[in-house]
Amino acid sequence: MSAPTLRVVHLYPRLMNIYGDRGNIMCLRHRCEARGIGFELTELGIGDRFDSAAADLIFAGGAQDREQRNVVEDLLATKADAVREAVEAAVVLLAVCGAYQLFGRFYREATGMELPGVGIFDLHTEHPGEKAKRLIGNIVAELVGPLPSSGQGGHPPITIVGFENHGGRTYLAPGVRPLAKVRSGHGNNGRDGAEGAVYRNAYGTYIHGSLLPKNPAFADHLIGLALRRRYGDVELARIDNRAEELAHRAALRLRP
Repeated sequence: MSAPTLRVVHLYPRLMNIYGDRGNIMCLRHRCEARGIGFELTELGIGDRFDSAAADLIFAGGAQDREQRNVVEDLLATKADAVREAVEAAVVLLAVCGAYQLFGRFYREATGMELPGVGIFDLHTEHPGEKAKRLIGNIVAELVGPLPSSGQGGHPPITIVGFENHGGRTYLAPGVRPLAKVRSGHGNNGRDGAEGAVYRNAYGTYIHGSLLPKNPAFADHLIGLALRRRYGDVELARIDNRAEELAHRAALRLRP
């Protein structure tokens, strides 16, 4: 049997790439190639249509309000239906910051303008106003619940680290599982201790940094989940994580 290939679709890489979110793509490529796993990347921008059958993993990064306004009309017109179809078919999705907001029900800007969302996550985001304090700084959080790809009822606590910078406050609907519980930092809204959201194999988060290079266990979880959906029982070989572990430990020391 030939080696598996991870097919990644990166949405709006030029418009939504704040705080080095493209580093997450670089991390996925590195961790696949270090294991002899193929890696195929498709970048989709304004006007490009998304084929729900063409991806094992979808990634979309952060942006400021201006870029979100530029993206949202195209997202809803050319990609939203296919992305929803892919998520319902258990394709992996990682949405960071601005994309996380747009994949909820709606985002209400500081001006009161409301941007409709894709509706993958049952949540909404509100900006409290231009004079409101931004939720900014280093963040440490602990993943909530079992990792679906483990096939087990639980796992040792996994700590994720990174950087957040957002004016919007995100509120999960009742029953929505957060990605993580904040240990240090702000998370979704700075009040309820929740960070991010999970729906099926879709993960939303405010964590930049970039997220995956500093959190190799979570990166491997996404890779394994995506490959097992298409190839069945795929075991990821161990690779050298010394650089990533150093970055992770350094970020832990930077907590507020």
